[in-house]
Amino acid sequence: MLLAPMLRGGAGGGVTPNQAVQLINREKAVVVDVCEPAEYQAGHVGGAKNIPLGELEQKLPAAVKNKAVPLVLVCASGARSGRAAGIARKLGYEKAESLAGGLKAWRAADLPVEKA
Repeated sequence: MLLAPMLRGGAGGGVTPNQAVQLINREKAVVVDVCEPAEYQAGHVGGAKNIPLGELEQKLPAAVKNKAVPLVLVCASGARSGRAAGIARKLGYEKAESLAGGLKAWRAADLPVEKA
């Protein structure tokens, strides 16, 4: 039982909401929300681009041309964004990171959420 939080947080890892804010502010990270459009419209990280997970491989290169820029991938809970980070790395985005805990963790950290 004591290992459960570490296993959950360490499986794909990802960045915490505070680390994501630092990447956005210091390194001009691009935030990509991989939720479906209806989920995105209900609430997303401010300034995030919406590219659903199923379309990521086709649409990411056009949406984020600079592969050297850090990417923060976000979904509702962190599961889809973990897969998305793997896809982004395969496409050559070496600084692709998943937001650990997803939008749920972002909200829990009391960070701003936009609605479309």
